[in-house]
Amino acid sequence: MYRVVHLLLLSLVVVLAGCAGQPAHHATPPEHARPPLLLVSIDGFRADYFDRGESPTLAALAGAGVHARWMQPAFPSLTFPNHYTLVTGLYPDHHGIVNNTMYDPALGKFSLGRTEAVRDGRWWNDGEPIWVTADKAGLKTATMFWPGSEADIHGHRPDHWLPYDGKVSADERVDKVLDWLDLPPAERPAFLTLYFDDVDHAGHRYGPEAPQVDAAIKHVDAALARLVKGLKARHLFGHMNIIVVSDHGMTSTPRDQVILLDRIIDLDHVHVVAMGILAGVTPRPGHAEEVATRLLKPHPHMTCWRKQDIPARYHYGTHPRIPALDCLADDGWQISSSDYLAHRKFPLSLGNHGYDNADPHMRALFIAHGPAFRRGVRVPPFPNVDVYPLMTHLLGIMPQPNDGNLRDVEGMLVPAARD
Repeated sequence: MYRVVHLLLLSLVVVLAGCAGQPAHHATPPEHARPPLLLVSIDGFRADYFDRGESPTLAALAGAGVHARWMQPAFPSLTFPNHYTLVTGLYPDHHGIVNNTMYDPALGKFSLGRTEAVRDGRWWNDGEPIWVTADKAGLKTATMFWPGSEADIHGHRPDHWLPYDGKVSADERVDKVLDWLDLPPAERPAFLTLYFDDVDHAGHRYGPEAPQVDAAIKHVDAALARLVKGLKARHLFGHMNIIVVSDHGMTSTPRDQVILLDRIIDLDHVHVVAMGILAGVTPRPGHAEEVATRLLKPHPHMTCWRKQDIPARYHYGTHPRIPALDCLADDGWQISSSDYLAHRKFPLSLGNHGYDNADPHMRALFIAHGPAFRRGVRVPPFPNVDVYPLMTHLLGIMPQPNDGNLRDVEGMLVPAARD
């Protein structure tokens, strides 16, 4: 019944608006309204993927907007830490999502697949994502899959959000964003997110140089073309700001390049918090010196530190959720155990990320287009913590304390948008 009534009302609105020359819900935003802001993430889109020639829509957005040579992810260069950095402006060490897999004595275990943890706001409360700040300022928000958006954070959620479902196609994700933009002006979101994971999945499964990655790039770019077409039909394309980013890059990880942690330490003497690229362990009582001695000596293809000794340039090592001892694999290597490999149901990834965030293979994408941005400009690299103060500036809301710096990126704005 609701759908029938909705369609009848919508038809009436369109007929009436037709007398004025255009559909009512396709109307150009009022001159006094701030343009909506759409933040798009293409997970795992390494900065130099742009040069492969498989993404004409991205090329068009860059050509008519701003394109950074690359954007540096935060350390560790993993999905959840960096997505939360993008929307809080905080390093993972400060916002608390320090890895894709974590342990907290009060909260237990966190991982991407543990729905109850992902939706528990207590994991996310060390930071305030931009949709919470916008909500406090009276703005409407919508998130089409973004880490943190499923949780109640500081008593707030986006006005519109969906639980993550990898089966939702790229086109369906675009159409949902367009649906939200079709809402009446008083309900239309001022800030929206859109998330694609096809490129990341292909990079992990086949390796970054595989033709399947090119196909995934082309697939996501076609979805972006659908988005641009939909925005143009709504007379919004020239009246909203769009920022397209990635969270990290990707590097090749041959399956024989694996460091077996159990050949260095007795895993019964530690609590293993995370494996993979950045491994973390906490020694069990009575084994601290023994474990530290074995891990801290030089190892081929891996560097280990006590958390307080992690190099300052990583901005990492103070949060309680970071394990006592942390080991970072060299580019192309992975850290695992004999038991894990023996019981693994699927082969190891041929591509991975999480490495040193200064590694060229970890470089992320940044493209921006809209009325606030200059046209056809290539800008120097910058850290992704700067995206948050840029977005709060565009929305006209007061940023929360953060690690970013608007001055690093304000040169990409037209003069009128810098004030």
